[in-house]
Amino acid sequence: MELSRILICEHTGAQMIELRELDPISGQSRWFPIVIGTIEALAIRDGVTDKAHARPQTHDLLVSTIEGLGATLISITITNLEHGTFYATLDLIDSIGESIEVDARPSDAIALAMIQSADIYVEDCVLQLATIGMIDENER
Repeated sequence: MELSRILICEHTGAQMIELRELDPISGQSRWFPIVIGTIEALAIRDGVTDKAHARPQTHDLLVSTIEGLGATLISITITNLEHGTFYATLDLIDSIGESIEVDARPSDAIALAMIQSADIYVEDCVLQLATIGMIDENER
């Protein structure tokens, strides 16, 4: 998956990100939005643009904590969609090579993925529930 769009409207508090999957065989992509908070939207934007801050922001602190514990963020996975709420995990590898999954809000997980250039995955069941449309990328 890729983060294809960040919509930030600071006046209304309506922030949204859009995740998109491209199927290289068919040339079509599935996509869906996730409504998120302003702080998370700004953190995702900062991660995409590599914006540095004078002092660590909350997501930077979590990255430092993960690294300080000898772990590495490998990917994030959007795992479930229940009653309009998305669920995600941080997919880590610790210092001895063991996999660790940490429950996270998707917006926080995506912010960390942007900061760390980690992969974004979405379970197929979530794609089936959340997908809004198919776009033929060959016609764009």
